[in-house]
Amino acid sequence: MPPRRRSALLARLVVDSPGRPQVILGELRRVILDGAVPPRTVIPLRDVAVLFGVSHIPVREALKTLVGEGLVTHRPHGGYEVAQLTARELREMYVVRDTLEAASLRAAARYAGEADRAALREINERLEAAIRDDDAAAYHRESRAFHVALTRPSRMHRLLHMLESAWNVTEPVQSMVHIDPGDRADLHADHLLMLDAFLAGDAETLCAVAELHHRRLEAVVATLPTDTGLLAPDDISMAQ
Repeated sequence: MPPRRRSALLARLVVDSPGRPQVILGELRRVILDGAVPPRTVIPLRDVAVLFGVSHIPVREALKTLVGEGLVTHRPHGGYEVAQLTARELREMYVVRDTLEAASLRAAARYAGEADRAALREINERLEAAIRDDDAAAYHRESRAFHVALTRPSRMHRLLHMLESAWNVTEPVQSMVHIDPGDRADLHADHLLMLDAFLAGDAETLCAVAELHHRRLEAVVATLPTDTGLLAPDDISMAQ
């Protein structure tokens, strides 16, 4: 098992308001989701409490919530740390994401208005800039924004909430940061076809291209390295 990482989280927390429970929860979640701290980063409960000027209780409650969301792991006698998925778990979460997204696309194409189409065009421009600049972190961020913009018009609010939760679980891995630039270009080619279908209100083509995109994405994710500490070996989860 790779050694636990020392906490890089404290320096990234922003304390600009009183340490209310929801403020603490939101700030911890923000830092984890933006990919700034890798899986297995230690979250020192006492230090976080001191930083926010609160007792241990609201910090512990925030961490328990994040454990429930799959973003944090609590190890008995070992404290809290950013959750680390196994390769198998990551692949499973992508299947969940793909299934939920596919269920929303037909409705999204039907209900999308001009504001939705304009938002998707703007995000696509940022994706293309990330490709040109070889900015992997920006590509990862804007790729999620693209998929959110594709599904939001569906009005399937409970499904979209579940989809957001599934995306969040995979965010500490920052998958698109670690793939080959050629794979990012191929994935973006799919995005362009999805964009055209969405703008045309062509639900059949949108769903068909999305299915091919999901298969490509799952194949790319399967190539992520498992020996860098980014992912845990599969046998750890199988033994539990």
